[in-house]
Amino acid sequence: MKDAIKPKKYLGQHFLNDENIAKEIVDSFFAKNPCKDVLEVGPGMGVLTKYLTPNSHINLKVIEIDNVAVEYLISNYPSLKDKIIYGDVLSIKPDEVSNDSFAIIGNFPYNISSQILFKVLEHKDRIPYVVGMFQKEVGERIAAPPGSKTYGILSVLMQAYYDVESLMIVEKEAFNPPPQVRSVVIRFIKRVPDYKSGTASILTCNETLFTKVVKTAFNQRRKTLRNALKSIINSSDPKIPYLDLRAERLSWQQFEELTNAIEALH
Repeated sequence: MKDAIKPKKYLGQHFLNDENIAKEIVDSFFAKNPCKDVLEVGPGMGVLTKYLTPNSHINLKVIEIDNVAVEYLISNYPSLKDKIIYGDVLSIKPDEVSNDSFAIIGNFPYNISSQILFKVLEHKDRIPYVVGMFQKEVGERIAAPPGSKTYGILSVLMQAYYDVESLMIVEKEAFNPPPQVRSVVIRFIKRVPDYKSGTASILTCNETLFTKVVKTAFNQRRKTLRNALKSIINSSDPKIPYLDLRAERLSWQQFEELTNAIEALH
């Protein structure tokens, strides 16, 4: 069966085949994992799974869209019986994984890795911890600082809600087939809520409005915020900060401040 599993290009599959790196990723995951329930995304032939399943302190489920890989996992990891979700991670509902919070680990399919993070953000109240493999350029975009050309919507939103840490660079040769670019493993740890705001929110502003402001600002990133946010604000109001800057210049904290100023006028 193992020989029959061929990476499928349309699924963005690049199977990690370096056992030392696999063990290092799992060790890094367990170093700070706060959750009993864990979801592995895209286990493929189980290179990470084999180091996850022996840990009796977690309740592991895996989600896999490749039916051949599912058959392989059932045959080789009997402990996963009834814990394999056959489907698309982008369509999964949190309650299919756990009734509580859960952590995510995976060698993410490169063609949907950014979408996976937007899915994490959608359910951030249930997902406090993520360790994932990304193409290096995607990882750099996620961790990019303000002012960088790669700094964008995903950078701001992930950094606003999670501490983002690059753990290791993984070379092309560690995969089958080798991707065209290097890869990076990133750890995301959800930030502690700011209880000073009187709520359990991560931010001190309206989080729905915050997301709207960030997305609207970057959708016209070449314009100043005064022009990019015309659909949201009266750009002539002097109480709103940063309007003469472009979106890429603002940190998530400054977007938070901008959002509070906008909300105060409504």
